[in-house]
Amino acid sequence: MSYPTASLPVETLTECIELAKDPKAHGEAEQAFAEVKHDLEGASSETLAVVDHLWQELLTARRSAAFWEQISNVERSMTEKIAADHFQLKRNYLRLMQEQ
Repeated sequence: MSYPTASLPVETLTECIELAKDPKAHGEAEQAFAEVKHDLEGASSETLAVVDHLWQELLTARRSAAFWEQISNVERSMTEKIAADHFQLKRNYLRLMQEQ
């Protein structure tokens, strides 16, 4: 089943996708997506199920990406701290060797 381009809720869907990029805005994204689903009421139940499933997958992927970004940031800060500590230990060792 094809729809004319004018009847597709493209702007609202684009807004939903933009909101979904931030996990803190997923509530707003869900509300906006409810409007998109309402606009697609004339579609078959299979189409609605596929669209709904794709939306849930998008939200899951966004949450997962945010989680791994946080893990990466923690790992980066730990690595920087270890490197700074290593540099300081090396300086202390060289100073100790000079004093002897």
